[in-house]
Amino acid sequence: MKPLASTLRVATYNIHKGVRGIGPRKRLEIHNLERGVASLGADVVMLQEVRLFHHREARRFAHGPESWPSQGQAEFLAPDGFHSVYRTNAVTRHGEHGNALLCRWPVGAVGHHDVSDHRFEQRGLLHVTFNWAGTTLHAVVAHFGLMHTSRVRQAQSVLDLIEREVPTGEPVIVGGDFNDWGEKLDPVFGQQGLIRAHVPARGTGGEAPAQAFGKPLSTFPSRVPVFALDRFYTRGLRCVGAQVPRGLSWARLSDHLPLVAEFESP
Repeated sequence: MKPLASTLRVATYNIHKGVRGIGPRKRLEIHNLERGVASLGADVVMLQEVRLFHHREARRFAHGPESWPSQGQAEFLAPDGFHSVYRTNAVTRHGEHGNALLCRWPVGAVGHHDVSDHRFEQRGLLHVTFNWAGTTLHAVVAHFGLMHTSRVRQAQSVLDLIEREVPTGEPVIVGGDFNDWGEKLDPVFGQQGLIRAHVPARGTGGEAPAQAFGKPLSTFPSRVPVFALDRFYTRGLRCVGAQVPRGLSWARLSDHLPLVAEFESP
């Protein structure tokens, strides 16, 4: 999927805090994730479960040629020349984690909105603007909760944010891990004209029929993906292609696979 000059290539990826496994088999994957993110060739990367610091993991992986990075994971994962933005969602005993956005171009306004629905899950939205194709584009990085009722309220918080902070006519893309196992959030986002990005369906002549879309791409669990938990919702953009990198090398990096999509102005 080779991007055109007028195409915006965006990835969303839950990186599982850069660590996989449990107990003595726990391993640091952040260095492999750095190489993986660079290989996506995206202009914008939306990340979830990103750490700024974690004291216990930093001590555990303090030695070796590929040890715990000295800077935050968002900054560490940013390809050369990219700008990184990070905000914390959850604070734990030894550290914290949150959402991040890596962008090829300088960013403008940055906002962080707490959408925690109960005390057992700390969730947030990262809202970043940047200039693309002569207009201000609004990117919202999301990581929704594990309960359906929480997800509905968090989706409504996204809609409220867009109504409050996105001027009419400026495109918006909401990306992240929505934990929407039951595929129930599309109508909620549709209330404000946000359309879920799908792979365009192909007709017999090789063209995508109007309003025709293929099956959503599954990203979870990474070894045998059957759920499309990672996705994009957009307004003022048209999805012209999407893909999920697969294989053992990707499956070991996180419990999610990245989703990569290309967008054009309608």
